[in-house]
Amino acid sequence: MERSLRQIPSGIWVLGFVSLLMDVSSEMIHSLLPLFMVTTLGASTFAVGIVEGLAESLALIIKVFSGTLSDYWGRRKGLAVFGYALSAFTKPLFAISSSIGLVLTARLLDRVGKGVRGAPRDALVADIAPPHLRGAAFGLRQSLDTVGAVLGPLLAVGLMLLWANDFRAVFWVAVVPGLMAVGLLLFGIQEPEHRPVSKGKNPIQWETLTRLGSRYWWVVGFGAVFALARFSEAFLVLRAQHGGVPVAFVPLVIVAMNVIYASSAYPFGRLSDQMRHTTLLSLGLLVLIAADLVLASADDWAVIVTGVGLWGLHMGMTQGLLATMVADAVQADLRGTAYGVFNLAGGVAMLVASVLAGFLWDQLGAAFTFYAGAVLCVVALTGLILYQLKYET
Repeated sequence: MERSLRQIPSGIWVLGFVSLLMDVSSEMIHSLLPLFMVTTLGASTFAVGIVEGLAESLALIIKVFSGTLSDYWGRRKGLAVFGYALSAFTKPLFAISSSIGLVLTARLLDRVGKGVRGAPRDALVADIAPPHLRGAAFGLRQSLDTVGAVLGPLLAVGLMLLWANDFRAVFWVAVVPGLMAVGLLLFGIQEPEHRPVSKGKNPIQWETLTRLGSRYWWVVGFGAVFALARFSEAFLVLRAQHGGVPVAFVPLVIVAMNVIYASSAYPFGRLSDQMRHTTLLSLGLLVLIAADLVLASADDWAVIVTGVGLWGLHMGMTQGLLATMVADAVQADLRGTAYGVFNLAGGVAMLVASVLAGFLWDQLGAAFTFYAGAVLCVVALTGLILYQLKYET
């Protein structure tokens, strides 16, 4: 493993630490935001689902345009810097929010930034990494990203205890690592030369989409169903509170998830370079089914932490792998577009999933929300089996 890490280009490490810093900033806010909306602003679970669904889906939908533009211009870094900067500069809006409307505005602007940077950054990882280390590169970036997702909630817990549950003070502190991420990306990485798709032509056209190929569209299809099954992690936070975890300690549930996510993403990324992708993705879906069933089964906090841990394991097994499968299914000059379209489908699915999850939670209870997720996992698993029959037999 150490030899493999030494072979990974320095640009991948820089992108990983940029992700780490931005995730520290974002998770300091996001690990507390559902509770802030419910307890301080008096929002319903359905309203939380709408806010989270709109925000996360918008980020994924915007990736289709930013990814395509990065192919068209032949440059990735500028769009990535703009996206990270937009997210960093919208963080103060959370601290001054006095209504759900302003929270929604802040979340949408923050996720626009994520959407702008996501596909160009993933395409940049694929451009920099040698093909035989691509899975490891995506896994490493995801691991560092998730380390930030561990440190952010830990800082949030510490500051909540220090400042007597002062949500707004914690949100102000979150501005600092966001600005650090922008500076590191701006000055810490040199973008490799990249040939644009075709100057002077519309970058989003039918001919470009047909070049992506049927194998790619299969990946898009079961990726969208996967997104339906994996609704916003805000519902994990609310599940913990529902299970009796004190408000100041609820972010530790996200810490537990992200510790497992961070520690498993790189090893599973390496493993994906050595085994059939669909087999590993199928195992990840089975783990998500187990997580849903555990989270639905009891209100005891220890059982909930077990379910959240399984959720983190499935993330480590699948998120870098899906990015690798997209890169392997298309030509190099279409990677930005490919990631954008993939995330467009996932964004629409995430919106539907989060709104549905909030509705089911309010109408039928928390358990039913997670049972529905398990059923959708079975649908995604069926799609994977069909893919294997078509392309791997």
